[in-house]
Amino acid sequence: MLSIVIPAGPGDRDWAALLDDLPLGDDIERVLVLAEGDALRGTPPSTRALTAPTGRARQINAGLAAAHGATVWVLHADSRVDAETLAAARQAAAGFARGDAPALCWFDLAFHNGPAAMAINAFGANLRSRWFGMPFGDQGFLAPRTVFESLGGFDPSVGRGEDHAFVHAARRAGLPLRRLRGRVATSARRYVDHGWWRTTREHLVLTWRQRRAFARGATA
Repeated sequence: MLSIVIPAGPGDRDWAALLDDLPLGDDIERVLVLAEGDALRGTPPSTRALTAPTGRARQINAGLAAAHGATVWVLHADSRVDAETLAAARQAAAGFARGDAPALCWFDLAFHNGPAAMAINAFGANLRSRWFGMPFGDQGFLAPRTVFESLGGFDPSVGRGEDHAFVHAARRAGLPLRRLRGRVATSARRYVDHGWWRTTREHLVLTWRQRRAFARGATA
């Protein structure tokens, strides 16, 4: 079984559109993790829904603990996926079930809304992932459950950048990073709300500061 873990921030309802993209089947389990205080009422009965203390790392970890699948795919609530991406995720899960070597898998990034300049951000993210081995959480991490367990899940002490810390831990452990066919489309809401240039600059600065910090063994 492939368990799809979906953390959603406080009041976030974008997960409803994502669930429409995700099929139901014996080989698929959908695990929706709402922020503490959000009502579970209105979540589909076909989806395992729970709440956890607010924070993406804490919510993902709660979803990992609740999931039943041997392979786990973590998708942010504002993600959208298409048939090609779903097929690649299922194929990777089947491969792990057959005994393929463990790896942390990811997809190319796209944006499903926002200004035209978001194409630059998508290009940069995909270049960063392929050249520097730095995919981030909005690219849909997929791996055997044992990988998430062996790395201790996601570190809630990091704050923003729990995905970056997780990738650094995977690389430090010698785990291969594998790009899968397809792409995960994410929302450009932050760029729209706070301005494209300002948000792009903040993300670049934060990414490289965190990279230096993680290389020194710091998590703050």
